[in-house]
Amino acid sequence: MPRTATLTRHTNETKIDLALDLDGRGTADVATGVGFFDHMLTHLAKHGMFDLKVACVGDLHIDAHHTVEDVGICFGKALVQAVGDKAGIRRYGDATVPMDETLVTAAVDLSGRPFLVWKADVPNELLGTFSSQLAEEFWRAVSSAGLMNLHVILHHGRNTHHIIEATFKAVARALRQAVEADPRAAGAIPSTKGVL
Repeated sequence: MPRTATLTRHTNETKIDLALDLDGRGTADVATGVGFFDHMLTHLAKHGMFDLKVACVGDLHIDAHHTVEDVGICFGKALVQAVGDKAGIRRYGDATVPMDETLVTAAVDLSGRPFLVWKADVPNELLGTFSSQLAEEFWRAVSSAGLMNLHVILHHGRNTHHIIEATFKAVARALRQAVEADPRAAGAIPSTKGVL
């Protein structure tokens, strides 16, 4: 059964069309109008081994906040749709990613309960038109709409670009692990409750 999702979300602030294939090859076709964010979404697809398409027209004349947050909402909802009842998946994933002077760990639980722990003191900087503070907002939206526990820890790092990129790569690799089929699970829900 294909593990895919397609959704559209149109508000007064953003118009988003998003498609996700969890069993893809890591290809990205993204256009949000925010160059650095497109770069990060491309890393998310590549390191998660997801096929990801995102077309977003947002109120960039204000700033990039609504665009980034709303794409996060859509990506989270697409994850929920694509994993379905979560039968046979690993559920948990974690990854530690170095990038030059930076080291980031991400851990994910597709528990059905949204919670974000963000222990990353990201320098307040503008990367193109992307405020570095939006990285946390994106992952908060993903964890909330995606009904997952997400913990992000920056161990050390100075370069803002490296910190945010390592974060996207670490979460992508943790998600890749969490949604992966567990050959020992025999299609069972990975919870003693019998439901997630």
